[in-house]
Amino acid sequence: MIKITFPDGISKSYKVDITPYEIASSISEGLARNVISASFNDQTIETSTKLNENGKLVFYTWKDEEGKKAFWHSSAHVLAQVLEEFYTDIKLTIGPAIKNGFYYDVDFGKHILSEKDFPRIEKRMIEISREKHLFKLKSVEKKEALDYYKKQENKYKIELIENLEDGSITFCDHDNFTDLCKGGHLPNTGFIKAVKLLNVAGAYWRANQNKKQLTRVYGISFPKQKELNEYLNLIEEAKKRDHRKLGKQLELFTFSNKVGLGLPLWLPKGTELRERLESFLKKAQKKAGYKQVISPHIGNKDLYETSGHYQKYGESSFKPISTPADGEEFLLKPMNCPHHCEMYNSKQWSYKELPVRYAEFGTVYRYEQSGELHGLTRVRGFTQDDAHIFCTQEQLNSEFKNVIDLVLYVFSSLGFEDFTTQISLRDTNNKEKYIGSDEVWETAEKAIINATKEKDLKYKVVYGEAAFYGPKLDFMVKDALGREWQLGTIQVDYNLPERFKLSYIDNQNNIKRPVMIHRAPFGSMERFIAILIEHTAGNFPLWLTSNQLTLISVGEKHKKYTEKVLKLLENDEIRALADTRNETVGKKIREAELNKIPFMIIIGDNEIKNNMFAVRGHGGKDYGEKSIKELIKFINDKSSEIIKDFN
Repeated sequence: MIKITFPDGISKSYKVDITPYEIASSISEGLARNVISASFNDQTIETSTKLNENGKLVFYTWKDEEGKKAFWHSSAHVLAQVLEEFYTDIKLTIGPAIKNGFYYDVDFGKHILSEKDFPRIEKRMIEISREKHLFKLKSVEKKEALDYYKKQENKYKIELIENLEDGSITFCDHDNFTDLCKGGHLPNTGFIKAVKLLNVAGAYWRANQNKKQLTRVYGISFPKQKELNEYLNLIEEAKKRDHRKLGKQLELFTFSNKVGLGLPLWLPKGTELRERLESFLKKAQKKAGYKQVISPHIGNKDLYETSGHYQKYGESSFKPISTPADGEEFLLKPMNCPHHCEMYNSKQWSYKELPVRYAEFGTVYRYEQSGELHGLTRVRGFTQDDAHIFCTQEQLNSEFKNVIDLVLYVFSSLGFEDFTTQISLRDTNNKEKYIGSDEVWETAEKAIINATKEKDLKYKVVYGEAAFYGPKLDFMVKDALGREWQLGTIQVDYNLPERFKLSYIDNQNNIKRPVMIHRAPFGSMERFIAILIEHTAGNFPLWLTSNQLTLISVGEKHKKYTEKVLKLLENDEIRALADTRNETVGKKIREAELNKIPFMIIIGDNEIKNNMFAVRGHGGKDYGEKSIKELIKFINDKSSEIIKDFN
């Protein structure tokens, strides 16, 4: 007998060689029907894997992230089978599950795959799925695996196998198809009820531009057709909300190849939006005791060698800038924190003066590959709402919790209510990725975990996602479409204070190192605004939008009165504009709707006579008639419904 322990801590005894499926069946038929895959002692296994030792067993269903991974990876196998069936002499490479779906990289040789081929491929995939072929994982000796793919003349699989150790190689069979694979599959193809191929793209073998360019086929699958339909509707809605499209429509930002890829140009309306966001955060930061600072866009290479950024990010940075001085080199700054460390180092601090809180909207530069650039979410120059807190060990807990409060204030003011947190720790099996001793890391990790628990935040722990200098707390926000984004981060750092020899004098007149907290509620202005655009579909909160109200004159004779009303509103700091063009009222209304202006008022004879205005909301909602005084109060009240003072 073997002892199996479940996630709730309960253990049960079972016969040797029992499978996860059989265990699930013994618990309930419903569980057995829904189990997709499993893990045993933290290793992904099949539901048909025979268990012959004591261990911890976790079942995965479609609701679980690992369950979806197995589902989509299995779907990639079926796609590969169909591609081999339809196109002779193609060479398969790899087909992993990704965040939403799967892909398969294929060398199509003489064949050309286009989206017009998708329907027949999808049809055949569903036919195969309905046949309920079992996925069977089997161990294969290295020589046997190499011989198999040598017969197929598949140099890609051969290269993969040559880099694997004998005894670790497995094949997965279903129907008449075999593929090199390490596991995590559905019990059978019958689970796949709906398939959609999404697009094709180019992809270099092993992500190396010097190697062969392959064809990457993207797809997604579901256990129900209804779920696929919902997903496709979501995709269509996401297209409508695409920040690149809306950014152009609302005249917020643009790009120019002459200026350079990944370097956004902020237009007047976008600049106003940015400045309003900055003012909002600066006001809250001032109340929280932060001091604004400014640092240059470049720094001596030695600065980033001291911080460790050059060693860790040198390859993704712009090349050093050489000066006329022999051997002198500067870098476009990849981070603000080294500059802030040197600011702190400009004087000797006493414990009585701590914490010191420096805040800066500082622009940094990273040389992202051109293929990775995407609107405002992936750029080469971006502005961080950066701040660094230098405090004592005794102050760390309260300072960290204060930062959490600030992040939550930002989210609530901008309509991000659905979020979780992620505690990102280092990968203890790959310590060379990080700087600092084990003791320092353990102290920092404990500090983050304790503060998160004390604030009663919902969190999960992820290993390997820490910054190179310290662990962090990331805020994972869901937008209006249910998509998850990483927004806002807080990091605890004992390493940079040591590398920069930062110090303060304690109450015993001893020299001590401060603890450093890195934080950015927005993350970067560019990425945050992109997400905000897509979350709101361009319908920004009233306090943030560039134009809160548009006044539409009916005719030429109403122009002067319309401009008079505009001045009255502007005197009370209502952001309004007057559309007095010689155009039809219908056209003016359509343009106001297209520009997503929250409110509009049409001014004609009756409005001039009665000094009362019918307020129309974006989308046609009627807010009734109001006087100028009532209108001003209405706009201000609507703004304050969302944004509150930080305290």
